[in-house]
Amino acid sequence: MAYQIEDEDGKLNNFAVEPTMYKAEPKTGDAQKNTAIIGIIGAVLVVALIAVTFVISS
Repeated sequence: MAYQIEDEDGKLNNFAVEPTMYKAEPKTGDAQKNTAIIGIIGAVLVVALIAVTFVISS
């Protein structure tokens, strides 16, 4: 539900309702480990793609 006001000329202004804020819980050891593994795999894939690009362009 948006907030709506009307000024003296009869024009309407709509304002969005801001979502409620919450604090994120810190990641557990397993979640941090999984994130690190995914990052390493991603980095290896990027390096491999760059290497393949250099090999193909030669």
